Amino acid sequence: MLIILATILGCRNHSNVVAEHITWSHYGGSPDQSKFFESPSITKSNVEQMELLWSYPSGDDRFYFFSPIIVDSTMYVLGKNSSLIAINAKTGEELWIHADLPGITRRGINYWESEDKKSKRLLFTLNNSIQAIDAVTGKSVMDFGNNGYVDLREGLDRDPTSITRIQPMMPGVIYENLLILGSAPGEAYFSPPGHVRAYNVVTGKMEWIFHTIPHPGEYGYETWPKDAYKYVGGANVWSEISVDTERGIAFLPIGSPTYDYYGADRLGSNLFANSLVALDAKTGERLWHYQTVHHDLWDYDLSPAPQLLTVDKDGKKVDAVAIATKHGFVFVFDRVTGEPLFPIEEKPFPKSEMPGEESWPTQPITSLPSFTRHEVTKENLNPYFSDSLRQDWLKRLDSAKTGLYVPPSDKYETIMMPGALGGANYGNTAADPRNGMMYIMTQEYASTYRLSKVEPPKNELTENDVDKVKSLYGSSCIACHGSNMEGGAGPSLKNLGHHMYYEEFRNTVINGKGVMPGLVHVDEASLKALFRYIGGDPERRSFRRSNQQAESVDGPVVASGGVTIPPDLKRGAPMQDYPEGVEQPEDQYTTDYGLDWPGLIDPPWSSIVAYDLNEGTIKWRRPIGIDSLYAQGGETKGAPNGTQRKGMVITSTGIVFATAKGGKVYALDAENGDVLWETTLSHETNAQPSMFTLDGKEYLVINATSNFRSDSYDHSKKPGAVAKGYLVYGIPDKK
Repeated sequence: MLIILATILGCRNHSNVVAEHITWSHYGGSPDQSKFFESPSITKSNVEQMELLWSYPSGDDRFYFFSPIIVDSTMYVLGKNSSLIAINAKTGEELWIHADLPGITRRGINYWESEDKKSKRLLFTLNNSIQAIDAVTGKSVMDFGNNGYVDLREGLDRDPTSITRIQPMMPGVIYENLLILGSAPGEAYFSPPGHVRAYNVVTGKMEWIFHTIPHPGEYGYETWPKDAYKYVGGANVWSEISVDTERGIAFLPIGSPTYDYYGADRLGSNLFANSLVALDAKTGERLWHYQTVHHDLWDYDLSPAPQLLTVDKDGKKVDAVAIATKHGFVFVFDRVTGEPLFPIEEKPFPKSEMPGEESWPTQPITSLPSFTRHEVTKENLNPYFSDSLRQDWLKRLDSAKTGLYVPPSDKYETIMMPGALGGANYGNTAADPRNGMMYIMTQEYASTYRLSKVEPPKNELTENDVDKVKSLYGSSCIACHGSNMEGGAGPSLKNLGHHMYYEEFRNTVINGKGVMPGLVHVDEASLKALFRYIGGDPERRSFRRSNQQAESVDGPVVASGGVTIPPDLKRGAPMQDYPEGVEQPEDQYTTDYGLDWPGLIDPPWSSIVAYDLNEGTIKWRRPIGIDSLYAQGGETKGAPNGTQRKGMVITSTGIVFATAKGGKVYALDAENGDVLWETTLSHETNAQPSMFTLDGKEYLVINATSNFRSDSYDHSKKPGAVAKGYLVYGIPDKK
């Protein structure tokens, strides 16, 4: 009976693999985020015939990180000054344009259709809201949520007005009639919590919430200080959520808690931060979890998509889930039970010497081979460094500490390999679900950290600047805002800079707002000085473009701007201190991400690694990308920071399509990593590639809308260059 049942389940699994991977209606192709595609007509023997068949220009000079989705014969892209555009996937003809959506989810959108296919929707986040657009007409769905939108600041057990940002850069994932959504709440002290929520795609109602920072009485609450859920933030899913649709299990790769590098106010192991969590996708109930980093002090988020595949383990077929990490490890579990398929050992690591900090004494190390190095040494420094630069680094290494899980310090520099950007990062994993093969994009990119105490804000204005501000304020502002900035005919300006971004302040002053006239005569230096004077930081940039003026768009525009949302939904006054009654550390410490040295160690700097998870071995490794800084294009060196914002597609015919720095697109043999075909784009790509089938023919889509960072590698200036846009490759029809 068991043999018969196993056979039936095996057949069901294979048919589901085929059914899920013949379209590209999700960010990663399908809900499992495998980037796997059934592509029978593009094979190893004919892939070298691939050509650019047509392209759709993005129509502006912006960078887009958007990954197209394709449903039936329609492709959805972002272009023309942040407009959502439906185009004919065979010809590139525009079908409709919903214009002016600055602040929309950066990397993609979701598609949902009803069982009878009468209702078809595109769901996305926009300026801290969820909105829906009719996929056929391009117009906003006004009966979704509250007059067409859902306020993402609500339902987090924090004051909604204290949440300045919450929407994710990734689109989330559709499962049945649910949109399962993570968040990107920021990484500062008192950032909002990253609880994962599911919303009804028809009504907008929140159907369930999973507290990634547990509340009293919930599993894991004791792994934090009392009441930590009231002030600790992060522990969020800002990347790809994978779903086993047959079993109804959602797999969450959860990120670090705030503050990332100093955790004196969050002593404990901190579940469910840095954990792979399996949930019942219908209810949000936790099924099992595994924490890959305890009490994270290194920003080692789980950011790549969990990969769902079937492995042959000890002669048995096991449906598994595998997660790759920023710090170079692969953890593999039974998808249903959460049992590790390869041994994991808790090993001791150095203790933090920071006041108030208690680093966790051990960390889990898997028996699978690591795909990155973990130390910067004098021997593995970049051989292309000049003599003087090399000598500088030899001295730095003498006084710094480096190695896996070395805690950050304010007394010396710590050099972490990999750093905040990995290793593997979002979009950097893919799999062939049928045969236990997992593919990982990885980079050898160190971070240099040194903690410093958080001090009260300092007035950085010179005496001359203060005189300018007082003169400007006295001549143009005092009549409405009062002699002490406390308001009068106009609102108070006290500490206004804490609550808004400089670009919004600048636009308001120059262009006016309401009854306030525009002050077009004010120079930039005076504007920045005034903004600092009211508590702002001109260098703190908004993650959205919600204040840009709408620009005219040519083409079949059917709507503009999405639905109207309250102005305060786009911004808030962030939480500034611990809640009353909470025991708090004496000091706070911070550091930057230390990303100044992407090529600190010797090459290869970026690679694709193929893991055989049946055997637990690395089958092959292939350097990718073109370096314009050190090796000047050496094909065997990879590229510093060469895999960030890049992606792959794995085909059923054994091809790995991959993008890499320098505008490179490869077709690699999935068996051994050999290059079968490659091309160089006219513009850089910073998005996940897609594939689709139309009239029995397969196509590869690349978003190439970014600029190159080196003039010597700027292919947009070469003869025959293609305009920024979405490029569609395939094998041309025989004439």
